Amino acid sequence: MGQATVSINNRTYGVGCEDGQESHLRALAETVDAKVREIGGDTSGLGETRLMLMGALLIADELETARASLAAETAKVRALEDEVARSEARAVVALEAAAARLEQMAGR
Repeated sequence: MGQATVSINNRTYGVGCEDGQESHLRALAETVDAKVREIGGDTSGLGETRLMLMGALLIADELETARASLAAETAKVRALEDEVARSEARAVVALEAAAARLEQMAGR
């Protein structure tokens, strides 16, 4: 098992992780640290636990917003894919009709 040392709000923590995930864990900790520092100035007097909680809640809110946006964009892509499929089906019908008409004209 891997181990990484991270710093959040000027405090150092040793955190276990899967082998090879140490740099990823440090990058995540940098995100948490940035969020905690962002709100730390606005909420002087909060204890460390509350500061971490507020940071975690803000990050969770950002994640939920991103998930909702992804779901909306995924729905748009699916709708466009359905429209493409319908257009292709109409094109096949039109081409088959044109081919039949050309064969009919050639047979005259």
